[in-house]
Amino acid sequence: MEYSGLPLSFAGEVKEEHLDFLGHMNVMWYTHHFDLATWGFYEGFGFGREYHQGERGSFALEQYTRYLAEVRLGEGFRIYTRAIARSAKLFHFMHFMVRKRDDELAATCEMLGIHINMGTRRSKEIPEELAKAWDELIEKHGKLDWDAPVSEAMGP
Repeated sequence: MEYSGLPLSFAGEVKEEHLDFLGHMNVMWYTHHFDLATWGFYEGFGFGREYHQGERGSFALEQYTRYLAEVRLGEGFRIYTRAIARSAKLFHFMHFMVRKRDDELAATCEMLGIHINMGTRRSKEIPEELAKAWDELIEKHGKLDWDAPVSEAMGP
């Protein structure tokens, strides 16, 4: 797959503290890096930390991670993110972790989130301006010449 049509949401390197006793990056660090990528992705279209101040926000509802190739000590990686779909309150996207040394897909993380009124901590429709930004990304990413390998277990 060619990821250049997707935003680069995070880039990192496997450090000693990321390793488990098997000598590769532990699953908790994949989760950590995918979380950082989520915020990097959100910042790219006005849904970042500033948006999440006060009464507006979002929560993660589901996450599905696939581990496809080892990422070991000293290896660099990039995470690209693809917008998949949305409904009035939900949004579906997917991260792709790619090893720098060989561009091999190391892991994917499919996410389902929900827009929240932080005052009531209940779901709330995505405001028109943000919905438009999501729709533009979904349309742009939908024009790629490959289908996202979604689990079909989640979605708006």
